[in-house]
Amino acid sequence: MTDNDIIKKLNSQEAAKILSGLYGKNETEKQRQRYSQLAIKMQNEFPESELKNTCGELRIFSSPGRTELAGNHTDHNRGKVLAASIQLDNAAIVRKRNDNIIFFRSAGFPDVKVKLTDKNGNFNFQPKPEETGTTEALIRGIAAEFHKRGCPAGGFSANAESTVLPGSGLSSSAALEVLIGKIFDSLYGEGRRSPLEIAKIGQIAENIFFGKPCGLMDQTACASGGAAAIDFEKTENPVVKKINFNPEAAGYSLCVVNTGGNHADLTADYASIPSEMKAAAAFFGKSVLREIDKETLLNSARKIRQELGDRALLRSLHFFNENERVDAMTIFLQAIEKADRIEKKNDAFKVYLNLINESGDSSWEILQNVYSPNNPADQGITTALALTRDFINHQCSHNGAYRVHGGGFAGTIQAYIPIDAMDKYREFMEKIFGAGSVTPLRIRQTGAAEIVV
Repeated sequence: MTDNDIIKKLNSQEAAKILSGLYGKNETEKQRQRYSQLAIKMQNEFPESELKNTCGELRIFSSPGRTELAGNHTDHNRGKVLAASIQLDNAAIVRKRNDNIIFFRSAGFPDVKVKLTDKNGNFNFQPKPEETGTTEALIRGIAAEFHKRGCPAGGFSANAESTVLPGSGLSSSAALEVLIGKIFDSLYGEGRRSPLEIAKIGQIAENIFFGKPCGLMDQTACASGGAAAIDFEKTENPVVKKINFNPEAAGYSLCVVNTGGNHADLTADYASIPSEMKAAAAFFGKSVLREIDKETLLNSARKIRQELGDRALLRSLHFFNENERVDAMTIFLQAIEKADRIEKKNDAFKVYLNLINESGDSSWEILQNVYSPNNPADQGITTALALTRDFINHQCSHNGAYRVHGGGFAGTIQAYIPIDAMDKYREFMEKIFGAGSVTPLRIRQTGAAEIVV
């Protein structure tokens, strides 16, 4: 399929239906143009050396970012998370190659080229120290893990574009990982891998080849699609429970607000959360908090305060309470889906919003990840939370919700704002945090996928 063929297919009614489902009706034409331009630019602007060894037809792939709905800082201690994939995504036009080279171009980033074989033509699937922290490392790691699992590895050329905002807590890196994984699986693995397996492959590549000890939440949410309750008690086989959830149907806009701030000096702050929780677990001879229960923790609260300090106790308490909230929120989202009357749906959603606020308050007050204690003058997240609370209390006709989003200390908050107040909220917040700082989110039901039109 040439660029002309793919553009013709993208102009079909079937394509419009698929794109509407992924991005919303109002975005259909914009996305049609986006994919068409990716195909045209691949044919017209790629180096000849990266096209001459391609074969087969052009193919379309998309991998969404994700938003965390609840379960802030619980997955690293084998806790519970509620997350959802979103309409912002990593999109790519791809063509298979008959050599063992991956050429990956993404708008706004340097070209990436990975040769999977050495000078003797043998596959090289070992981590390269010089690639640590790079996209090359992720691609090599994903190819290596597919090969390890019995899937032939081979090359492809891809022209991509991401709308997942980097540094926003929407998991741009995980979206890239599962995109690459889905491409490998479709081109060489007959599409046999489940979303969870593709997520695990991405995590392994990030841990071993990229050099970052991440959890599995982000990749699982990006790969799975829709809202999902994820239980990480068994890290090798987490339980993923899909939930049909649409805030707009309940009259709310879901959004994130980017408060800015510098993440560069926050490594120690991020690391302190899992380390303090695991220190509390080690107090009982365990490796993570999931191996004990809340009652056990509280029965030894006095000794934990003395040996580990108050913050370790507080953060551990957040872990147990947040797990309980994820269970409760899952129940109420399922109640919304099953309710046969609008009144029942509205009542269940009000409880859900209250639980969101409880989750946010717990992160703010108990987990303490809304600003760095080393830089108390920089409190963008705290400010955004306080302003959103004030807006909801004084400018909205009915309830809303707000919470820190992602790792915290700097970055984004998440808010549920009544649809009739959303324009006013965006205007209010962007006066303070800058134009484009408010990003509406739409929960997308499809995870990482090859789009067949």
